[in-house]
Amino acid sequence: MLHENEAAEILRQICQGEHMHPSEVKEGKIELIADCEGVLKINTEKLNAVNSLGEMMIASRHGNFPVKTGDKIAGTRIIPLVIEKEKMDAAEKAAGNLPIFDILPYQQKKVGIVTTGSEIKKGLIQDTFTPVLREKLSGFPTEVTGQVMPGDDKEEITKAILSFADAGADLIICTGGMSVDPDDRTPGGIRDTGAKIVTYGAPVLPGAMLLVAYLERNGRSIPVLGLPGCVMYAKRTVFDLILPRVMADDEIKAEEIARLGEGGLCLNCPVCTFPNCGFGK
Repeated sequence: MLHENEAAEILRQICQGEHMHPSEVKEGKIELIADCEGVLKINTEKLNAVNSLGEMMIASRHGNFPVKTGDKIAGTRIIPLVIEKEKMDAAEKAAGNLPIFDILPYQQKKVGIVTTGSEIKKGLIQDTFTPVLREKLSGFPTEVTGQVMPGDDKEEITKAILSFADAGADLIICTGGMSVDPDDRTPGGIRDTGAKIVTYGAPVLPGAMLLVAYLERNGRSIPVLGLPGCVMYAKRTVFDLILPRVMADDEIKAEEIARLGEGGLCLNCPVCTFPNCGFGK
């Protein structure tokens, strides 16, 4: 038989990954605390496997969401005061050799902005998108290295994206022209770069017209995002769900975008508490 403190230590060992530290064990409970800003990654299958064994528990915040230094990530304990060693052996076996939790730190990124739209290029309307974009980016270790306005010419959009990639951009963001109207050329301009399109469309409101692609250029994989117009005026959108992962070099897959439907409706609460709410979860 193992004491609750000994069992909690075993749970801590199978949970703790990089960039986090444990609290002191107290009444059989150990918590994990973030050591940096980044995105929390959770092996959900292993987490469920351990919690299904009975007489033990691991509770955590949601994965694929940002955490800050000092944030509580998870808490572990057994339910009784003592537990059979065989059950803790089973927990270790269910968890395998890799930790259940990891934090991917944000990486410094150079960002190129491609602002499409002939009206903006001609100066007929003001570019109100880029100030919002810059403010969002300011919350991460980014440097906006340039902005170009190719209008609605698909070839020029493609050329602008490739130019940023060749100049060393780590992230390229395209704004405007993301709807399905014939005059909207941004998706085609991104596609013509040869980038791999992960998704054009997301089950998220606001943010249904999101495009996520990865451009292989000069031995690097560069995320290219086509942002829907809602990012310009809505407080929280699909961009808030995607940007932290992009900044942490966490590759986004099509099936992950598809799973955003449940929880993908922002309720536009009078007082926004994101990410401590149901949006994107």
